[in-house]
Order: sequence, then C-alpha cells, then structure tokens
Amino acid sequence: MSAGVALAAWHKQRDRQTQAQNPNPSVTVPTSESAPECRPETQLAAQRFNPTGTLRIRLLLRTATSAVWICADEAGHLFYHANRGGENAAWIENKTALIMDNVQPDGVDGYTVTATDGTQFTINSRQLIIVHKDGEVETQKAVG
Repeated sequence: MSAGVALAAWHKQRDRQTQAQNPNPSVTVPTSESAPECRPETQLAAQRFNPTGTLRIRLLLRTATSAVWICADEAGHLFYHANRGGENAAWIENKTALIMDNVQPDGVDGYTVTATDGTQFTINSRQLIIVHKDGEVETQKAVG
C-alpha cells in the first residue's frame, strides 16, 4: 500500500513539472511514457547516432510538401526526421528523407537544428522555417 502512495506522489510531482514546463495548455508536451513511438524508419535511421532506447514523438508537423518529426530517445536527446512528400511517400535517406541529431529546444514548442552544410531548420506546431545555406528562407505552414 505504501508503494501505491509513493507512486501516486511521484505521478503528481511529474504532472506538476510537466505543467511548469508547458504553461500553454493548447500545446501538448507528451511525457516519455505517453508519447507514441517514432516511425520505424526513424528508429532505424537514428541508429547511426547511438540513441538510448526507443525514440518517441515530441512533435509531428505535416506541411503541404513534407512531414517532420522531432523525436526524443530515453536519455532526452532530440532528433529531427523529415520526409519530402509526407509520411506516406517513399522513405529514402539523404534523398527524400533527412535525419539529424543535436536538435535544440527553441521556445515553448519549438526546435532548431543545423545541417552539416549550414542549413538551419526551425520547427514548431505551426510551421517549418528553413534558412538555406545561401540565405534563402523557406516557410512551410502546418496543414490539416
């Protein structure tokens, strides 16, 4: 019985921490236990970065031309995985799909990552902004 009380107290403390990290109730920040697993393509592609355990979705953005996932491993390391054409299009790493690690939180629900060529990707629940290495800015708005 005391184990049940301790577990309930732990859950209540974790819920308070989640609310403190996410003061905007319209943006959901899933806990590692409740977040769905990232796609099998992401689990496989991320292996080159030696993730800890299973990757789980932190953010999924669908645009008219692509789908982008921000995933976290069990140690909290963040990964960016996008596929041109959307989630049902063919997945071909480094052609239609791009995976990157070293993703950094940016604001309440945003993330930023820079590719090896200097292209910067900033993503949140509303849009993906790509600043290409030549300085051209591309904005992809969320759909549906």
